[in-house]
Amino acid sequence: MATRPGPTNTLTDVRGIRVGHATRIGDGWLTGTTVVLPGPEGAVAGVDVRGGGPGTRETDLLDPRNLVDRVHAVVLTGGSAFGLATADGVAQHLYAAGVGWPMGAPGEVVPIVPAAVLFDLGRGGDFGHHPGPAEGLAACEDAHDGAVVQGSVGAGTGARAGGLKGGVGSASAVLDDGTTVAAVVAVNAWGSPWDPATGELLATRCGLPGEFDGVGVPDPAEVEEARARAVAEGHRAPLTPGMATTIGVIATDATLTKAECQKVSGLGHDGLARAVNPVHTLLDGDTLFTLATGERPAPDLPGLFELMAAAGDCVTRAVGHAMLAATTVTTPRGDIRSWRDAFPSAVSGG
Repeated sequence: MATRPGPTNTLTDVRGIRVGHATRIGDGWLTGTTVVLPGPEGAVAGVDVRGGGPGTRETDLLDPRNLVDRVHAVVLTGGSAFGLATADGVAQHLYAAGVGWPMGAPGEVVPIVPAAVLFDLGRGGDFGHHPGPAEGLAACEDAHDGAVVQGSVGAGTGARAGGLKGGVGSASAVLDDGTTVAAVVAVNAWGSPWDPATGELLATRCGLPGEFDGVGVPDPAEVEEARARAVAEGHRAPLTPGMATTIGVIATDATLTKAECQKVSGLGHDGLARAVNPVHTLLDGDTLFTLATGERPAPDLPGLFELMAAAGDCVTRAVGHAMLAATTVTTPRGDIRSWRDAFPSAVSGG
């Protein structure tokens, strides 16, 4: 099984994967877009949609029964259904570079760009401010293969989770045979990533050795105050469809089929369920994609088992990093506190 994280402990530890963000804050904005780009040849992909209020693009194409077996980008974005327009900017960026599904003569390509959205409308003050093609393009231009920037950026800019600030988080693992698997998530859940009884981040229970050192259990007084505040804010926010959602991408350098990628995404949702409670509710559109770059051979059955188990653990750990990296924001509707600011006693030096 996985014994160590990759060099950056983020999605880009999978060779050939790049990640970029576009972030909009201020003047009524609190939203953004994250794009995951494999190499120009694309990657085999699968998806598993579990939430009751999803907003997606090109997920039917990823059904193993269907023809297209590669994608050229995956978009994670705020803006609810409006945010799906960000994929247009990504597709145009790829088309200009000649990247896409070949349709005939040179340059005649159609980029395959699945996408998933989360709900953050109005959190910056203006309900009409949402990402579009310009943000998709900007995220592509920002994409790099260095450590993924985490916290209140990209698709996690306007995210909330369990009454606190959500965000983008990532984690990776290297298996004993050298295979790398990793995940990036934008955590915007209706459920809570922290235990209401103790304030502890659920994900920290699943960290690799040393990964969450310095992160502990908060003082009970802080927990009581946070719990009361979350209840009060919940009473002011009526339940409406699709008002939350955690979305993400798992990647590996192994060679996998579309069906295997779909199964990896399913195990990723198991990891999400270890980090957020409740999960996959009617108010969430929880969606996880999986990309397989194929730089390493196809695993045997024991290797595939280990890869899938590690993928779930990476999603759990990524949620923990998202909550730890998120920062408090002040909006026209009040502050959205980070977990660190809500529970300073739980963080060494905090």
